[in-house]
Amino acid sequence: MNAKSILFLSLILITTSIQAQRIKGSDTVLPVAQQTAERFMNRNADARVTVTGGGTGVGISALMDNTTDIAMASRPIKFGEKMKAKAAQKEIEEVIVAYDALAVVVHPTNPVKQLTRKQLEDIFRGKITNWKQVGGEDRKIVVYSRETSSGTYEFFKESVLKNKNYMSSSLSMPATGAIIQSVSQTKGAIGYVGLAYVSPRIKTLSVSYDDKYYAQPNVENATNKLYPIVRPLYYYYNAENKDAVTPLIDFILSQEGQDIIKKSGYIPVK
Repeated sequence: MNAKSILFLSLILITTSIQAQRIKGSDTVLPVAQQTAERFMNRNADARVTVTGGGTGVGISALMDNTTDIAMASRPIKFGEKMKAKAAQKEIEEVIVAYDALAVVVHPTNPVKQLTRKQLEDIFRGKITNWKQVGGEDRKIVVYSRETSSGTYEFFKESVLKNKNYMSSSLSMPATGAIIQSVSQTKGAIGYVGLAYVSPRIKTLSVSYDDKYYAQPNVENATNKLYPIVRPLYYYYNAENKDAVTPLIDFILSQEGQDIIKKSGYIPVK
């Protein structure tokens, strides 16, 4: 191979190499983003992907500030965020990478097994304050929620509370792991987490939106639309950065990527 051929081949390798990518945002999306990023790097020796949480709002703000390449989100981008992007002359692209069931969780010793949407609304709004009001023990209910920058906080408010406000005395947690830890240590606790975070440390409740049929949060029930608290999970990126992020997004939407999503407790998009 002559010098010209070597130079040409080198240029091809440089122009087709996969750039370093930064992913930031939703704690709900974090586990599967990490797993797919690791597999992607195993498949592409020159790829460098870093994944950090912090919440949906944090991720979208980072996208605006150019401190991340992809924002993970567990809610759609807000109108105000779109306007901010437009003012900064940024065109934000949206991709649904998975779906997630939101599990309502309590302490493992709690005898309550199921709640209606209205009962959940009344608990998180402070109208029901004792477990005996919903068939449980005579014990004060301790409500754990996510912080306001969380997409999970927004979605639970929209779907379960019908956009009414949470009770002012609910305990705001900075991350999903903090809710798991707090609920597992507090007998009267209730909270909500993404399905992938469910563990034996806490107990999930069956939920009904029609007051008749109750469904447990699991991949099968969510896929069959039997479990009602399900939402899309998103990747957002700047359109001008499309070429750089496309290989990674194509991978998470591939059969291999979607298999990882299903095995991790999320619902595939296809």
